[in-house]
Amino acid sequence: MTLKDQKLATLWDMDGTIVDTKACHFFCWQTTMANYGIEMDKKLFDTNFGRNSRSTLPLYLGFDPDETLCNQILDDYRRRLMHLLPQKSNLVPGVVSWLEDFMDQNVPQVIASSATLENIESILRTFELRDYFDHIIAGAKLPAKPEPDVFLKAAKSLDYAPENCCVIEDSRAGVMGAKTAGMHCIAVTTTFSKSELSLADAVIDDFTLPVNTVLDEMGISYKTLNPA
Repeated sequence: MTLKDQKLATLWDMDGTIVDTKACHFFCWQTTMANYGIEMDKKLFDTNFGRNSRSTLPLYLGFDPDETLCNQILDDYRRRLMHLLPQKSNLVPGVVSWLEDFMDQNVPQVIASSATLENIESILRTFELRDYFDHIIAGAKLPAKPEPDVFLKAAKSLDYAPENCCVIEDSRAGVMGAKTAGMHCIAVTTTFSKSELSLADAVIDDFTLPVNTVLDEMGISYKTLNPA
């Protein structure tokens, strides 16, 4: 397949993009850190939401933990998260219609999330979304966004060129990672304001606008990522 023949591929972040999980993540961090005598800073959490937990833990602690302490805290946090996420998360309005539209148009879709594979699969099972995705790329052990690694790995899983991929994100770090990877990006304002997501090619409040309307405004068609 040549570059000009490749269709659009969509690379989806999960937390805050497909599902609104921010409040649940904060509660799990807050209760976990309290067990270690640390008061969770909400502003610090908000700023770093969307990055993987291993990279943000030193920021929350105020120091670099050794490997034993790091793993212990992350295990505690992830156990809480696995238990509560399916109960306390909601789909972002309109997201299923976008997933269905892309599937109907035979557009490949990949999860490219900072979460662990276990958490991703739990959410996809809960909301019956697994069939929409060709691959799942879990970035928990990859360099954290805004590094582009998770997106580049997702594109490679499809054998797609980065310029033929469109990332759908909710975080500043994710948008920066997408643009660093040389990809198009749609940002949704579930976590950050429109001005904070201004590096994205399009910014939407949710997915209630038809996907084709947003792509048309970006000069993108389903068939290729050449200007429409």
